Amino acid sequence: MKNKVINNFPIILSVCILIVLLALSNIKGEENAVPENPKVIQTVSVPKGEMRGLWVTYIDLDMSGTDYSFNSFKTKFNNIANKAKKNRFNTLIVQVRPFSDALYKSKYYPCSHIISGKQGKNTDYDALQYMVEYCHKKGLKIHAWVNPYRVKNKGGLRLSKDNPYIKNKKLGVRVNGGIYLNPALEKVRTLIENGIKEIVRNYDVDGVQFDDYFYPTNKKSFDKAQYNKYKKKVKTNAVPLDEWRMANVNTLVYECNAICHKSGKLFGISPQGNIRNNYGLYADVKSWCSKYGYVDYICPQLYYSIKNPALRFYDALKEWQALKYNKSVTLYIGLAGYKAGTKDDSGTWKNKTNILKRELKLIRKNNIKGFMLYSYADLNRKGAKMEITNLVKALN
Repeated sequence: MKNKVINNFPIILSVCILIVLLALSNIKGEENAVPENPKVIQTVSVPKGEMRGLWVTYIDLDMSGTDYSFNSFKTKFNNIANKAKKNRFNTLIVQVRPFSDALYKSKYYPCSHIISGKQGKNTDYDALQYMVEYCHKKGLKIHAWVNPYRVKNKGGLRLSKDNPYIKNKKLGVRVNGGIYLNPALEKVRTLIENGIKEIVRNYDVDGVQFDDYFYPTNKKSFDKAQYNKYKKKVKTNAVPLDEWRMANVNTLVYECNAICHKSGKLFGISPQGNIRNNYGLYADVKSWCSKYGYVDYICPQLYYSIKNPALRFYDALKEWQALKYNKSVTLYIGLAGYKAGTKDDSGTWKNKTNILKRELKLIRKNNIKGFMLYSYADLNRKGAKMEITNLVKALN
């Protein structure tokens, strides 16, 4: 993507950045993560026109049942990209780091079992390089979707000896059968940032996206040692645990945004659709939207039907619109293709065929710049057929 990079923007933005960083400097994590003398970050503009994004999960790319060859991968991904193009989508958000592993050539993360059959077993091809080339050949943009902290869900994934957690178990914490990197550690931030650097420097992706996985728990024991170390260091200036955790995440987000911008790439986040739920994950969505330097776009997952009794789509939409937005931040909306035709949301999707179309109409009516659909798999799901068909017809 040919982003328009603005190198000399108004001085007022520089001042805003400095104010934000000085505020964060009083809420530091384990060490002084926020730079003392922040440099102005060049801006990257989102492309004009309507975002029509489609999330491609690691499950969509799973090579199980094949010979794991390059030809087999090409066939699988070509089908994904071709179907997305046929259905009038213009951007693929492809999951390239699901479990502290990589669907690309990495110095920091092992090759994913998704493409090789076994974590740490290398392929003789570069999956991300091929996906970028084929997307651009077909006139599609591609964003690299990264799970920054997740190492392992509860289940049978066997981690390789070169997985960052196996190499240094002090980097992670076990929670409810899963394993997650500790957001409080500077070494963790450095690891994640290095991974982002190699993506944006080595691949012609159009952007990088984080999803909604941040702190996996709010239990005080999760990062007790790091918080106590912080309190001992700053003494009476220590902030409450919740604020400290939020600052840890904010520091990572800010620095990853800067890394992406240095290579002229977009950086976005897709948080949970219920604004209040984000704070339980220490995802500071209000700051990300209102302050310069965190994200170029935010795409909340408004995975609700029009009549969901718990939270209606339109009500959630209005809550997100009501937030204060910096002029550098674009709002997109995540749509729930995976719920189409199901019994979800108290059965309000069942026997319906035009919920997604109606939600698209609301997005456009409210002058929002586009949407992302979760996920590619639902373009092929029988129960979602009429919903997807009607949504696609509306993409004129």
